Amino acid sequence: MPGPLIGVGVLIMREGRLLLGRRLGSHGAGDWATPGGHLEFGETPQDCARREVREETGMKVGNLAQCGFTNDFFHREQKHYVTLFMLAGECNGTPEVLEPEKCTGWHWFSPDALPEPLFAPLQTLRQEGGLAFLNPVK
Repeated sequence: MPGPLIGVGVLIMREGRLLLGRRLGSHGAGDWATPGGHLEFGETPQDCARREVREETGMKVGNLAQCGFTNDFFHREQKHYVTLFMLAGECNGTPEVLEPEKCTGWHWFSPDALPEPLFAPLQTLRQEGGLAFLNPVK
């Protein structure tokens, strides 16, 4: 059995809303997820985050902060992922669908009203309290 794969998810906030896209053509198809993808050999998580956001949305990410990780098993697909989540401190541009075979479209959501179903790593992060910082104290 192959070892775990490393994914990188990028939390992009703008005006209090989180950017999510609906996945297509891979495990988690139909789920809502952040931009992200596989960490490549020799790549830092920050470089991966910038590359994946640019490839998927056309947006440019500036500062990034590590904000957690998850450990998820996709039993049907026989995949095991450790996903590193990065918070984009700044991100310029308007999200575009640059990989239409992988995503139906990008939409902004309030962190307290996220769509369902969420992609497993994002759902795990939420269940473990890793999204709590996205909701400002009222």
